[in-house]
Amino acid sequence: MDNSTMAINLKSPDAEKLIRELADLTGETITDTIQHAVRERLTRERLRRLGAVEKSWARIERIQERIRAYPEAGRVTEAGA
Repeated sequence: MDNSTMAINLKSPDAEKLIRELADLTGETITDTIQHAVRERLTRERLRRLGAVEKSWARIERIQERIRAYPEAGRVTEAGA
């Protein structure tokens, strides 16, 4: 990770107001406030996306189970013998 200092120019007065309000409430610096807020949001988003992936895999597994329940094509079963 690059530890160099980088300035961020906020073009939204509302964003700046919210950041300063949060910093005042927490007693953190502006930098720490932004860093903590972004980390928390990233964690929530990663967990949300992970949940979506897990739901997709569960759906795929249910479809695979239904497919496995079908007899193989061309295979003679006892009922067809």
